Amino acid sequence: MYRVFEALDALVTVVEEARGVPMTSTCVVPRGEVLDLLDDLRESVPADLDDAQDLLDQRDDLVGAAREEQRELTEQARAEADRLVAEARAEAEHILAQARHDAERAVADGRAEYQDLVERGRLEAERLTAAGRASYDRFVTEGRAEQARLVAQTEVVQAAHVESGRIIDAGEREAGRLRAECDSYVETTMAGFEETLTRTLQSVQRGRDQWGHRRRVPAAARGPIGTDLID
Repeated sequence: MYRVFEALDALVTVVEEARGVPMTSTCVVPRGEVLDLLDDLRESVPADLDDAQDLLDQRDDLVGAAREEQRELTEQARAEADRLVAEARAEAEHILAQARHDAERAVADGRAEYQDLVERGRLEAERLTAAGRASYDRFVTEGRAEQARLVAQTEVVQAAHVESGRIIDAGEREAGRLRAECDSYVETTMAGFEETLTRTLQSVQRGRDQWGHRRRVPAAARGPIGTDLID
């Protein structure tokens, strides 16, 4: 095929370089060279065409083989897909049946558990109710006894409050009386002490006066102490 293109290029070159005829669009080409190129083309074209035809035939064979292989692969893929779909459908149905069975069993177990819990709850409620009623009765009984005890204790407390008030009042009165007696005693004692102290001070003052006067009188005129002679 390359020789064909090469011969055509050479032929084009010959025509382009041919000497033209004046006043016309024709040209003068070398006949021998052009004939050689044409012969070369004649010899090359059949072989190239045969090669091209062989290539086309091979291409058709390859395309047919590829189409056949594609058809076979498509059929295999379709069959595999159908098989996988069937298996998936069977697996899904199996899983669904198992899930339905498990759900029914769970519901049955739940109902049994619920009934058991309800029964146990009823029994526990009855037990708690009985225990609560017994506790209530016991608390009522104990409460009544405690109320009676508290009432008695309240009376004792009230009596104690009254007695303590009386004792406090008597104590306050006694304290007032003792305070008054103490004040009177202190007042009387202090008054007597003041009177005694006054008389003592007066005696001391008289003694000092007499002693001073005796010192001023001459010795010949002095008599016994306390009897100075004075003209």
